[in-house]
Amino acid sequence: MGAAVGRCLADRGHQVLWASQGRGPQTAARAQAAGLTDAGTVAGLASQAEVIVSVCPPHAALDVAWAVHGFGGLYLDANAISPGTAREIAGMITGSGGRYVDGGIIGPPPRAAGHTRLYLSGDDAGEVRDLFAGTALDARLAGGTLTAASAVKMAYAGWTKGTAALLLAVRALARAEGVEDVLLAEWEQSQPALAERSRGAARSATAKGWRWVAEMEEIAATMAAAGLPDGFHQAAAEIFRRSPRDRASEASDKTADQVLSALTGDGVGG
Repeated sequence: MGAAVGRCLADRGHQVLWASQGRGPQTAARAQAAGLTDAGTVAGLASQAEVIVSVCPPHAALDVAWAVHGFGGLYLDANAISPGTAREIAGMITGSGGRYVDGGIIGPPPRAAGHTRLYLSGDDAGEVRDLFAGTALDARLAGGTLTAASAVKMAYAGWTKGTAALLLAVRALARAEGVEDVLLAEWEQSQPALAERSRGAARSATAKGWRWVAEMEEIAATMAAAGLPDGFHQAAAEIFRRSPRDRASEASDKTADQVLSALTGDGVGG
């Protein structure tokens, strides 16, 4: 996602920096293909940049913000974090003289217009929107409070990724009780899309679930802060935590079997 977002700005003629320290060869290849310039370290990047765009797994959002502590420019946090975490990061950035804009990305990595939205909030959100004008990333103002963009992301992902976890959980339950075939047959008759959706959920859980654990925990925290039950998404975090890891997995019966076996404690299926 980060390289694709960076490319949107590079294609508009901006010099876009990234930090290679601690990153692997695949990340470096994506950055090079996107036309990004290597600043070496995060500290080196922060010393040169006017705007920092943070796009990382949600569990790392606070660490990234701490790594640029003292940055005096505009800081966009576009990660899947709770409004509470966003406010904490905003305090860190503004407390050291920087400006903070909250962001939430919905959709795939932006490679063609019309598929990916970047919701923005905060006093300087309009400045970030203008940076992305005319790119494949559709930047929109969320309005409302400083952390409105994060709230939009939490609500949206609470459904899309939360229901993926729920599908895996109910299918795992059916397997544990010995009625998985009966459930699949019933789905075929009354909910014909669910079997395929469960295979897609299994592929996502194996390829991306390592990132989604913290995202579900952030959504749970958002729910709790709003006075709503947080158990749905705490459970979703556990589903993704238990799922095996395979970034090259496919939406297949084999992948679903591996995930369901891990969830039910039967080991990894073959």
